[in-house]
Amino acid sequence: MKLLALAAACCVFAGDRDAAIAAKMREMIAQNEVPGAVTVVATREGVSHLGVLGHGDAAKSWPLRKDSIFWIASMTKPVTAVAVMMMQDEGKLSIEDPVAKYIPEFAGSGVTLRHMLTHTSGMGEAAPAELAAAKTLADMVPIYARKPSGFVPGSQWRYCQTGINMLGRVVEVVSGMPLEQFFAQRIFKPLGMKDTTFYLTEKQMKRWVTPARKDGEKLVEAPIGLLAGKAPTARDRFPAANGGLFSTGPDYARFARMLLRGGELDGKRYLTEKSFQLMTTIQTGTLKAGFIPGHGWGLGVGVVKEPQGQTAMLKPGTFGHGGAYGTQAWIDPQGGVALILMVQRTNFRNSDDSPVRLAFQTAAMGN
Repeated sequence: MKLLALAAACCVFAGDRDAAIAAKMREMIAQNEVPGAVTVVATREGVSHLGVLGHGDAAKSWPLRKDSIFWIASMTKPVTAVAVMMMQDEGKLSIEDPVAKYIPEFAGSGVTLRHMLTHTSGMGEAAPAELAAAKTLADMVPIYARKPSGFVPGSQWRYCQTGINMLGRVVEVVSGMPLEQFFAQRIFKPLGMKDTTFYLTEKQMKRWVTPARKDGEKLVEAPIGLLAGKAPTARDRFPAANGGLFSTGPDYARFARMLLRGGELDGKRYLTEKSFQLMTTIQTGTLKAGFIPGHGWGLGVGVVKEPQGQTAMLKPGTFGHGGAYGTQAWIDPQGGVALILMVQRTNFRNSDDSPVRLAFQTAAMGN
């Protein structure tokens, strides 16, 4: 009887939570913050909420699906970090190694893989035109290598696309595989992430959510800047380790659940416990890090140090990453929950501080 009562209580809670999330997302859609949203709440055991509301374009001409495909932008970075840590677990690299050990063009930089993972490298960034001309990560090496350093490695936190892209190149060098192939074979296929890729197929394009931009009180269509005018199907562009992936809510929930479970899912271990702990605990000390207050930085992920504002409903130690167009994934090991938000809008004042993220997380956590 106690078990039945507990099950009934859980169902009531889940129903209340689902209704609260739906109400908040309808409010965001009505205010033209986004055309639509896919929301996921996952636990160590499975997905406890999967919601879909609204449309997949600014014109609101087609309804979103649960398996609609979004550009997840910088939510690619934790995937790159997992790839690096997998290589460390296999003894093929150490995050304490200088990047020059794998990419000689950076000799004398003093930058280590750890600096790159924590955004404390000081590496200079490439111009949009330089990025648009590159076809491979190897093409980016001479471009990045000639950029002047911004500060002594380790002395500051500054979000750095260069460091993450060159970590992708390091993975290619040590694994002997193109990054897109490594991700597919070692991470996506084993996890069952069938719609997560750098390069969409023509068939997948039917589910691709086109980005919106808020213009006054209206939403209008917007491009994906990282594509530099190319189609999501185009393969004549490098696999951007910093932000090139497309994915779905259910797919990314598989990745999030693997991390929620300490690096393991469905009996397969992707990270050792040691690597998982390194990745998901603060590695930046007292440096001011992140895009909103109360954060530190792990290896490829932000970590909530002091919950407040957007993270007030989360517990210390929650880790994750957002994307430029509003997507979010945050994993709370203490609470045993992962929160995934899939939206596609360009010009939030701060995508990590968007009203849509706050509305979703507040409803999902019952605050």
